[in-house]
Amino acid sequence: MSARSITLASTNKQRFDLQAFLATRTAAVNRALDTFLPRANVKPRTIHEAMRYSLFAGGKRMRPALCLAAACACSGKEAEAMPLACAVECIHTYSLIHDDLPAMDNDDFRRGKPTNHKVFGEAIAVLAGDALLTQAFEIAAQCKGWPRYSHQQVILELARASGSLQLIAGQVADLEGEGKKIAAPQLRYIHERKTSAVLCCAVRLGGMSANCTAGQLKALTDFGYHVGLAFQVIDDILDVTQTSERLGKTAGKDTKAQKATYPSIVGLENSRRIAERLTRRAFDALQTFKGKAAALEAMAQFLLKRDR
Repeated sequence: MSARSITLASTNKQRFDLQAFLATRTAAVNRALDTFLPRANVKPRTIHEAMRYSLFAGGKRMRPALCLAAACACSGKEAEAMPLACAVECIHTYSLIHDDLPAMDNDDFRRGKPTNHKVFGEAIAVLAGDALLTQAFEIAAQCKGWPRYSHQQVILELARASGSLQLIAGQVADLEGEGKKIAAPQLRYIHERKTSAVLCCAVRLGGMSANCTAGQLKALTDFGYHVGLAFQVIDDILDVTQTSERLGKTAGKDTKAQKATYPSIVGLENSRRIAERLTRRAFDALQTFKGKAAALEAMAQFLLKRDR
């Protein structure tokens, strides 16, 4: 199956304008984040400048966009999903700041700019990541909860996805796997936790904010899981096929660090086939929405075909 064979279910009606969707949602998320975070001149200025430096360094805001799109698929209101979308983005940015540290992946660039520790020093970078993680829960705590999903359930969802069994587990396994020959199942374990968990959490929270049914939440979970894995497989491919300038971060660093990746274990072409298969499964999960998940479909296709 080629990437070209994966087409949007809504194509027969009207092609979804993904670029317009991402542009408007990115602007809305940025406005909301700017409101939620302390201003850069609030004491202590250094930490708030560092938090904002990484949070507003660019990017397409894919995780919050997925959260908002999931809410839309379940006939929810974006305003009610927005705090959760912003919370997920804070957690994602915190993980990038820490991932770039010398003790972790040791990268000098992120989103085309010097990494946080290169600008503010390692100590402030650590604290900026800590502060964004904490900020995420402060933001999420402002949601009201919904008839099927209590406030407690929403906070638990966010905590579990970012905790020692998911996001942190993936980071630990990734570090411990450096320089070792690991099998595909162990690599999948890393990707499920380091990347897929938070991305899946984003779409689940979007559904919860719309008071989705149990069947809708299961469909969103299946979608998030598979598109999250596909996202990381493509990331592995791009690391060995694109330049640092194109990626906005250091290309080839996984190979240099002797990290296991899908291309290193199964080869480049097999990796592409795996990404396509995972994306197809993500598409299949959305059938229950009967054409109302056009934004999610478009993002899944975009993530499969991206080149940065």
